[in-house]
Amino acid sequence: MSKLIPLRSGSFTSFDGTRIYYEVRGEGQPVVLVYGIACLMNHWHYQIDHFSKKYQVVTFDLRGHHKSEVPKDPTHNSIEGIAQDIPYLLRELGLKRAHFVGHSFGAQVLLKTFDLSPGIFKSLSFVNGFAKNPVKGMFGLDVVEPLFKIVKAAYKKSPELLSQVWKVSTDNFFAMIGTGLVGGFNLRLTPFKDIQIYMHGVSQLSLESFMMFFEDMMRFRGDLIAPEVKCPTLIISGEKDMVTPHHFQTELHELIQGSEFVEVPYGSHCTQLDFPDYINLKLENFFERHSS
Repeated sequence: MSKLIPLRSGSFTSFDGTRIYYEVRGEGQPVVLVYGIACLMNHWHYQIDHFSKKYQVVTFDLRGHHKSEVPKDPTHNSIEGIAQDIPYLLRELGLKRAHFVGHSFGAQVLLKTFDLSPGIFKSLSFVNGFAKNPVKGMFGLDVVEPLFKIVKAAYKKSPELLSQVWKVSTDNFFAMIGTGLVGGFNLRLTPFKDIQIYMHGVSQLSLESFMMFFEDMMRFRGDLIAPEVKCPTLIISGEKDMVTPHHFQTELHELIQGSEFVEVPYGSHCTQLDFPDYINLKLENFFERHSS
C-alpha cells in the first residue's frame, strides 16, 4: 500500500493584491505544474501522485480560476499577470529555483515567466504547448477566432444570458463527448471521470475571465521569447492532438536551441492523462538529468 503524501495548501498575495491559491505535496527538488486556460489541477493528478513521492510538487490555481481571486484590475487578468504571480509563489514557499511544466496555454505562461524571471528555472517542459495564437487551424479549421468575436459581441449585449448559456453548454454529456472527439482527450484512454471534472470546472469559470485570457492568448507572441530560452527544455507533443496540432510543438522545438522533443503516438491534447506512465517516465528522466 502506497504511503499517503500529506497536502499543504494556502494562498498568498501577489503583486496587485490578488490572492492566489496553491497546493504542495512531497519533499525534495521542486516541480511546479502549470495547467492551461480554463483547466484545473486535476489535469495533473497522475503527475502529482507520481512525483510527490520523490519531489516537492507545487500546483496553483491561475488568477481568475477556481480558488484564486479575479484581479480587481481587469487588465491583470492576463498571461503577464500569471507570470508575475509565479515568482511570488516561489518566494511564499521559500524556493529559489524549480523545474517547471506547462500544459497547453501553460506554455505561454511559462515563456512569459522566463522572459520576466529566467533565474528561477532549473528546467522547462511543455506538454502540448504553443508559443503563439493556437486558434489558426484549430480542429483543422479557421472558425474559432470568428466564433469568439461573435460570442464576445453577444456577451457585451447580454452578459447574464451568455454566462448562463456558457454554464449549460459546457457541463453536459454531449459537450464532454464532443471535446474528446475533436482531440481534447483520447476517449479510449482518458478516464471519463477526468473529462467530467474538467468540463464541470470549465462551467464554473467566469465567462468574462475566460474571454479575457482567450483574447490575450491569441495576441501573445511567445515565438519572440522562445529563442532566448537557455535552460534545459523538453517538448512533448500528442500525435492526435487536434486542438493544438504537433506543428505548434515542432515550432517550439526549432525556436529553442538544444531542446528535446518527444512525440506521443495516439496522444490527444492531454497526453498527461492519456499516457500518464509514459509522460511521467519522460519527465522524470529529464528532471534527473538536469537537477544540478
